[in-house]
Amino acid sequence: MIIYFSGTGNSRYVANAINFSIGDEIVSMNDMIKTGLRKPLVSERPFVFVVPTYGWRIPRIVSDFIHETEFSGGNKAYFVMTCGDGTGNAAGYAKKLCAGKNMIFMGLASVIMPENYIAMFKVPDKVQAEVIIKSAEPGMRTIAEYIKNGQQLPPESVTLVDRFLSSVVNPIFYRFFVSAKGFYAIDKCVACAKCVHLCPLNNIQLVGGKPVWGGECTHCMTCICGCPEEAIEYKNKSKGKPRYYLGTSLLR
Repeated sequence: MIIYFSGTGNSRYVANAINFSIGDEIVSMNDMIKTGLRKPLVSERPFVFVVPTYGWRIPRIVSDFIHETEFSGGNKAYFVMTCGDGTGNAAGYAKKLCAGKNMIFMGLASVIMPENYIAMFKVPDKVQAEVIIKSAEPGMRTIAEYIKNGQQLPPESVTLVDRFLSSVVNPIFYRFFVSAKGFYAIDKCVACAKCVHLCPLNNIQLVGGKPVWGGECTHCMTCICGCPEEAIEYKNKSKGKPRYYLGTSLLR
């Protein structure tokens, strides 16, 4: 079973690409989190978690989901993480997460996809994004072959800097940067409510025809990058930047 969480479409794309090769059931973590559905997930085949990298680790929203969900049938778990540059020591934390769920950790593989963290980094335009995605395709196929054959994913090198980023910088990232306070809608907003429907935490509602953010936010960037009118900004960080959103029309 392939289980993915995705903000702007990268992990959803990779999940579908892997599924194209292995032909398994695919489950949207976003939908389960948004609806509050915590049904047990049963699969005789390995569980494959495809998720983005937040602060050089698995997103907390994903860790919480795995902690709170019952998994049965197969007990092997693969992790595939999309990222803009690297995953730090995310594998170490994924391995601990598996141990807490009595699952066998089958390794972690990273897939470099277009950067989407518009709140902090430069985001590629459409042409640049297409080049990055095309370059990532062979790696996706290789990962799928390992999973299909039931093989352990090759370990990726982890440096002291990687360990520092995942252990020290990650908590700082969540404490000082992950907040909905910086989001706001500009006059281009047409009250289509797409941001409301996309938000996995149900943290946005329309008030007087404009989106208003609540206190829950995981900085998935789905609201700002998925807005069809590009009518959402984050502080002054997103102004003038292209929006990166990999829609379902591009999925296999």
